[in-house]
Amino acid sequence: MTTNAPASTDFVREIVAQDLRTGKHGGRVATRFPPEPNGYLHIGHAKSICLNFGIAQENGGVCHLRFDDTNPAREEVEYVESIQEDVRWLGFDWGAHLYYASDYFEQLCQYAVQLIQDGKAYVCSLSPQEIREYRGTLTEPGRDSPHRTRTVAENLGLFQRMRAGEFPEGAHVLRAKIDMASPNLNLRDPVLYRILHAQHHRTGGVWCIYPTYDYAHPISDAIEGITHSICTLEFEAHRPLYDWLLEQLPVPSHPQQIEFARLNVSYTLMSKRKLLQLVEQKHVSGWDDPRMPTISGLRRRGYSPEALRDFCERIGVAKRDNVVEFALLEHCLREDLNRRAARVMAVLHPLRVIIDNYPEHQVEQVDSVNNPEDSSMGSHTIPFSRVLYIDREDFQEDPPKGFFRLSPGREVRLKDAFYVTCVGVVKDEQTGAPMELHCTYDPETRGGRSADGRVVRGTLHWVSAAHSLPAEVRLYDHLFLSADPGADDGGAGFTQGLNPSSLEVLTQCRVEPSLAGAAPQNCYQFLRLGYFCVDPDTAGERLVFNRAVSLRDTWARVQKEQQGQPSKGQSGRAGRV
Repeated sequence: MTTNAPASTDFVREIVAQDLRTGKHGGRVATRFPPEPNGYLHIGHAKSICLNFGIAQENGGVCHLRFDDTNPAREEVEYVESIQEDVRWLGFDWGAHLYYASDYFEQLCQYAVQLIQDGKAYVCSLSPQEIREYRGTLTEPGRDSPHRTRTVAENLGLFQRMRAGEFPEGAHVLRAKIDMASPNLNLRDPVLYRILHAQHHRTGGVWCIYPTYDYAHPISDAIEGITHSICTLEFEAHRPLYDWLLEQLPVPSHPQQIEFARLNVSYTLMSKRKLLQLVEQKHVSGWDDPRMPTISGLRRRGYSPEALRDFCERIGVAKRDNVVEFALLEHCLREDLNRRAARVMAVLHPLRVIIDNYPEHQVEQVDSVNNPEDSSMGSHTIPFSRVLYIDREDFQEDPPKGFFRLSPGREVRLKDAFYVTCVGVVKDEQTGAPMELHCTYDPETRGGRSADGRVVRGTLHWVSAAHSLPAEVRLYDHLFLSADPGADDGGAGFTQGLNPSSLEVLTQCRVEPSLAGAAPQNCYQFLRLGYFCVDPDTAGERLVFNRAVSLRDTWARVQKEQQGQPSKGQSGRAGRV
């Protein structure tokens, strides 16, 4: 392993670099990502994954994936498998270093026995409510449990009977004996073990007592030889307990706990408990619903691992909590897909167009560049025929000033095809809405270029009516109306802030025939509309697309507003066509 630390880019990396310079931990770097398998990972976990695995990679070290499976009542194999899939998808590999807290259950139990023998832990028979009452407050010290003076022999006997399954849940707990008057509430005799009569997904019914996170985590770190235990800021107050436990026990190492600010993104929630509530109450279709901030949800929506890693790198690692604009996340995805997504044409709200002077049975192929940002991606052909579809919003019978798309008597360019002029409109007799347009085309403008040099202001996307494919398109918006949905956690609850328009399903869409057989997770730019991902619901001839992100980049506007600068308005259409 290298002992040459990379250039420091944040305070966590500075600590690691300093430790390498001084030879601390023998010049090793070993980090860990320790999720609890009680839900799917979200984008906040992505930041932790990138930080822990990234630091290990940068310094020739290792990063362990360790499941904190100490609460069998809430854990499932499904979550274990999804977490591994998400970490791999993000581009990281733990190699041989896959561990579980349950690997250490026997050793953890023996360490608990030693704490009892040393007079540093005792069995408490107060109820959970009584323990909370005895604990005190931030301004008032706690009170000793009446069971704090039990003898070592009594405590050993009770703990052995707890392990043997003689008591119901809640009858007893094992607590550390530290200081009930400590200003740090985490040192007021914290619970180390509790009784849980539940089947564990790995150990079955072997155990009925389970260690708490605060007890299992530091000891697991020490057993594995972790050098830097990097966690989020809410564990800062737990660090004295982390260190106290390692100082009391003959563990093989003493890792350093380092806290950083957790990721908060506007219009999202980062609480697995609340995300689980959304799933269980069917406000969303599942953990991988594209509106969810879960890694699986973002993946299904069309986010790439490159975009998420770029996002995590841009936001950096801070010491204080802050909120990152969702627009930055979208900006990272937009930049990534702009470089690699093929351009295709799709019509979301079809309006029929007949080109009167085009031969009725003629079909010709027009050439379309796959990606103007990458010439190596080549091009593909699209069939052009007499009857086409354009998007309904690209036509107005009485257009306002500044509208450069199609209207009666106006000439526009059909992308990669010809110039056309609207010469007639067929309307619905009852509503007056346009049902069909009649146009003429100029055959001398093949490829969308005029030989005589005349210029048109509008360029429209289109598909051939006879050759295009039907598709379902799902348009997603923020799941919550408020930029801070976690702020209103009282009253009717956070679910009252759900956005009723977070999903719009369009079932009459048409897409160009090159998309036949498009595989799930493939991403495309629908010209002038945005970036869209093939949904796993796609099967056979049924094409389903999710809008990953629009073409309009709001990040620049957000930055200007944050800097107090006025931002210019943007047109309703964007993107290079």
